[in-house]
Amino acid sequence: MGSDTSRLKEQAAHRAVEFVQSGMIVGLGHGSTAFFAVKRIADLIRSGALQNIRGVPCSRKVFEDARRLGIHLTTLNRHSVIDLTIDGADEVDEHLNLIKGGGGALLREKIVAQASLCEIIIVDESKMSPVLGMRCAVPIEVAPFGWQSHIFFLEKLGAEVKPRRKSDGKLFKTDHGNIILDANFGPISDPAKMAADLKARAGVLEHGLFIGIATDVIVAGKGGLCHLDRD
Repeated sequence: MGSDTSRLKEQAAHRAVEFVQSGMIVGLGHGSTAFFAVKRIADLIRSGALQNIRGVPCSRKVFEDARRLGIHLTTLNRHSVIDLTIDGADEVDEHLNLIKGGGGALLREKIVAQASLCEIIIVDESKMSPVLGMRCAVPIEVAPFGWQSHIFFLEKLGAEVKPRRKSDGKLFKTDHGNIILDANFGPISDPAKMAADLKARAGVLEHGLFIGIATDVIVAGKGGLCHLDRD
């Protein structure tokens, strides 16, 4: 990751954390961009600027990072409503729809997002796109049983499909032991319909299309920060 891109991500994260108030239940997103927000929250807790914050992590990795940084953690079973979640995205369109899941935590990320009163997405300007699918594939999380059968299904929908693998060539497994198929559809003319088609398939546990979920998007670019919100 280039130093300029890291700086932009950090700027967006710090702006998002300004919306966090003492006493909140905060969703802690997964990925390199969201980590800047997790670290900033931890710094403000240590300084006393934020108090009585409880975090809901979106992955085991975030759980470990947040606990190491001293953020008190809780669960959705204890707090079914989250005040605010800060997370990243792989692609954002002009309607604030998203593609997420590049880090492999899309199932938990979507559960946390849908439980949140406010979902703030932080990105650098390279993630903005006029139409979803122009910049990245859609991650599809599938159950291990019969997982290869979904490749043909996704190909019929027009995707080029690659099972996600680790650097050693073995299949990538999510925190829940599931498999991710990265489906490159190209530009997606109707993301909502695509999301419905994917969700209707037995064995598809979740997909990386986040439609109508983000309430705010903070974009960091060379010209500064831009805050987009859903009307």
